[in-house]
Amino acid sequence: MKLLDAAKDIIGTPDVCICLDSGALDYNTMWLTTSLRGVIIVDVTVSGGEIGYHSGEAGGIVPESFRVIRELLARIDDPLTGEVHKDFTCPIPDWKA
Repeated sequence: MKLLDAAKDIIGTPDVCICLDSGALDYNTMWLTTSLRGVIIVDVTVSGGEIGYHSGEAGGIVPESFRVIRELLARIDDPLTGEVHKDFTCPIPDWKA
C-alpha cells in the first residue's frame, strides 16, 4: 500500500483502514467490500422467446439467453484467459504501481 507508506509520517501506522465509498445492493443490509478493484453491478435482461419453442416452430434457431450473455461478457474479457479487452483498459499511474 504505497499510499499509506507515503503518508506514514502524517498518519502513522493505521490498524484499520475503512473506505465508505463502495456500493451496496440495498439499504437494509450491512455490506462488506474487501476489494474495490473490478467491482461492477449490471442488470441485464435477455429474452429470446416467450414460451419454449421447438426449432421448427420458431422458423429457425432460438437464441439461448445464457449464451447471449456469455457472448456479451466475452466482448469485455476473454473467458479463457481473463484478459480484459484493450478498449476497457487504461495505463496505471506511477503513484499507484
